[in-house]
Amino acid sequence: MQKSLENYLEAADGAGKVLAHAKLLMKLTHLYQEIAPAHLGQTSSLANFKSGTIVIHAVSGAAAAKLRQLAPTLVDGFCKRGIECNGVQIKVQARKISIQSMTSAQKPLGSRARRELEGLRDSLPNAPLRTALETLLARAATKE
Repeated sequence: MQKSLENYLEAADGAGKVLAHAKLLMKLTHLYQEIAPAHLGQTSSLANFKSGTIVIHAVSGAAAAKLRQLAPTLVDGFCKRGIECNGVQIKVQARKISIQSMTSAQKPLGSRARRELEGLRDSLPNAPLRTALETLLARAATKE
C-alpha cells in the first residue's frame, strides 16, 4: 500500500508535479532562511515559486518594506545557489493569532492598591477619569 502511494505521487500522470513542487518549496525555504537576515526570516516565510518569481509572505507591512528593499540581494542569493530566480514578490500575510492569546487573565488588585485607587477616585471631581476608576474598581477582583 505504501509503495503504491509513493509510486502514484512520483508518477508524471499522478501527483508527480505536486510532489516535485513541494520538494522544491522545501528546498527554497531552507535557502531563504540562509539568505534572509535572521530577524526578517522570523517575520516572513517563503510561500511559493512560480515562473521564476519567489513569493514571500511577511507578517507586517514593516517587514514587507524591509524585504522589498532587500529584493535584489535575495534574488542574487538564490541565483548564486543555483535557483533560476528573476524576481521576488513580497506580500503581507498576517499570521493567525490563537484564541488563547486573545483572552486575558484577570489579575486581582491588592488591598493597598485598591485603597489608593479609591482615594484617588474620591479626590477627583465628576469627570471621565473618575468614572473610569469607578468602573475599574467595580470590575477588579480583590486579592485576599
